[in-house]
Amino acid sequence: MSSHCGTRKRRYRRGKKFRGGIHGTVLLMGLPNVGKSAIFSRFTGLDVMVSNYFGTTVEFYEGPMRLGEKNYLLKDAPGIYNLEEPSDDAERVAAKMLDEEPDAVVFVLDALNFESSLHLLLQVLEKNIPTVVALNRSDLMRPRGIAIDHGLLQRRLGVNVLPTVALRGNSLDVVKYALENAIGTKTEYDVPGPNKRWNLVEQLTSDAFRREPKKERSDKHGFLVKPWPGIPIALAVLALVFSFVIGFGMGLRQFVLLPFFRGFLFVHIENAVEALFTSEVLKNILIGEDYGFLIKGIEWPFALVLPYVISFYAAMSLLEDVGYLPRLAVLLDGLFKKVGLNGSSIIPLLLGYGCGIPAIMATRSLPSKKQRLSVATMVCFAVPCVAQTGVFIALVAAQSIPAFLVIFAISILALVIIGVILDKVNKQQAPPTLFELPELLWPKPKLLWKKISFRIRHYLKDGAVPMVIAVAFVAVFYELGALQALGRAAAPLVSGWLHLPEEAATSLVLGIVRRELTLVVLEPMGLSTVQFFTASLVALFYVPCIAMIATLAKEFSIRTAVVILVLTTVTALFLGGLFAQMAALITA
Repeated sequence: MSSHCGTRKRRYRRGKKFRGGIHGTVLLMGLPNVGKSAIFSRFTGLDVMVSNYFGTTVEFYEGPMRLGEKNYLLKDAPGIYNLEEPSDDAERVAAKMLDEEPDAVVFVLDALNFESSLHLLLQVLEKNIPTVVALNRSDLMRPRGIAIDHGLLQRRLGVNVLPTVALRGNSLDVVKYALENAIGTKTEYDVPGPNKRWNLVEQLTSDAFRREPKKERSDKHGFLVKPWPGIPIALAVLALVFSFVIGFGMGLRQFVLLPFFRGFLFVHIENAVEALFTSEVLKNILIGEDYGFLIKGIEWPFALVLPYVISFYAAMSLLEDVGYLPRLAVLLDGLFKKVGLNGSSIIPLLLGYGCGIPAIMATRSLPSKKQRLSVATMVCFAVPCVAQTGVFIALVAAQSIPAFLVIFAISILALVIIGVILDKVNKQQAPPTLFELPELLWPKPKLLWKKISFRIRHYLKDGAVPMVIAVAFVAVFYELGALQALGRAAAPLVSGWLHLPEEAATSLVLGIVRRELTLVVLEPMGLSTVQFFTASLVALFYVPCIAMIATLAKEFSIRTAVVILVLTTVTALFLGGLFAQMAALITA
C-alpha cells in the first residue's frame, strides 16, 4: 500500500467513510477529459480532498471509497497521454503515483480517443498492478456506426474491460465489484514492450471495432471550427452569453434580491439595532447610511455581486457541458498564434472572467512556460472577475451604458496589446497543438446544477466572506475618522491626479483584498459619470487581489508576482489619472 506522505493538503471535507481507517490506495488513470471526474465523484461522493503532489504545483483529487467492508483512498491522477519520458509535470506526477504501487488501478479507456487511450493502458499494464478497465463513452460511437467488442479486448489483454457511461453512472457498480475482486491478486499482464506497443494497438483497434455501414455519418458540427460560419456563430454565442449574464443578473438583482433585502430584511435589522443599542457610534457602524456593516456588508456581496456570479457561472457551465469551448479554442487557434499563443489559451482567459485564481491555475494545460506566463499576465492586467464585472454592471452601467461598454472594449484592447508586447519580449514560437473535440451533447441538468452550485459556494466562501469582513473594517475605520485621515494623506494622488473624493483612498487599500472593492466602496460617494469612469479604469487594471498574487507566487515565482503587482498598480493609476486630467481639460 502506498504512503500518503507525498501530498500536501489544501482543502478537505471529512465524511463518514473515513471511519474505520483506510486500508489501501486505488489510482484512477486515463487521458484528459475522458470522464474520470464523473467516476471519481460517483465513487467518493462529497468526501474530497485537493492535494498538491509533493514538490510540485500539480493538483489532484483524492477521497475515500468503500469496497466491500474496507475503505480505500481513491486518487484521481492527472490526465496524461504518455508515461514514458514524461514531457510535463502532470505526466511526471502520474508516473510517480503509479510507481508508488497502489493496490489497484481503475483505467478509463476512452472510446472516442481509442488508440491513444489504449496505448497508455498498455503502459499501465506493464507495471503489473491489478487493473480494471472502464470502457467509457462507447455509447457515443454507435451514432457513428461503430461498436466496440469489449469482450475481445478483455480476452486479449487479460484484464476486466467493462463498458460504462460515467455521466449517467451506468455499470459503475460492476466496476467497483470487479475492483474489489482484483485487489490482492497477483497479476502479470502479457503486453509487448515499447517497440511493439503501437502494433498491438493497431491490431486490437482493427479487431475490436465493428462497423455498421448504414449508420455511419460525418461530424455534422464541423462547421463550428471553420472561419465561416464559425466566427459569426462564436460572436453570436458570446453576445448571447454576455446578454444573459447582464439580463438575468440584473433581473435577479432588481426584482428578487433588492426587494427582499431593502423591503424586508434591512427593515428588521434596523429596527433591531435601534431597539438594542443606544450608542450613535455603534449604530453608525452597524446600520450607517454610508458603510453600515449589517447593511452594506450584506447588500454588496449578496445583492450587488451574487446575481451576476450566478448568471455567469450558469452560462459558462452550460458552454462547458455542451462541448462548445474546445471548438471555440480550435476556431481561435490561428488568431492566438499571432501573439505566440494557441487557441486553448481562450479557456483560462474565459475562466478569468469568473475568477482569476482558477484561470491562472488552468494555464498548466498550456504547452510552454512562455504561454503560461503570458496568459496569467493578461488575466491579471485586464480580465475583470465576475464579482468585479457585477460591480461594473450595477454601478457604472446604471449611470451610463456607453461608459460601461467602453470599459469592456478597453479590457479587450488591453488584452491584445499585452499579448503583442509579451510576444515581442519573448519570441518563442507556440508549439503545434492537437485538439480533441468532445461530442456536442445536451447537458445533464443534475450535473449542470452541481457544477454551478459548487462555483457559487466557492464565491460565497472566497469572495463574499472576505468582502463582508472588509466592509466591517471600513465601517469601524470610517466612524473613527481613520479613512478621512487616509484620504488627506493620499490627497495628491486621489484628489489631485485622479480627481476623486479624498475618501476614495479607501478603495485603493481595500482593492488589494478583493478587486471589486476598488469600486464598490465608492457607491455611497455620489460620483459623477466621469469620476465613475476614472475609478473603473483604475479598478480594471489595478493590483490583483491578495489571493491572485499568492497564486502567481506559487505557480511561477515570488519575483513574477511582485513584478505583476507593481506593473498593474502603476498602469492603473497612470491610465486613470491620464483620463481624469484629459476630462478636466475638456470640461474646463
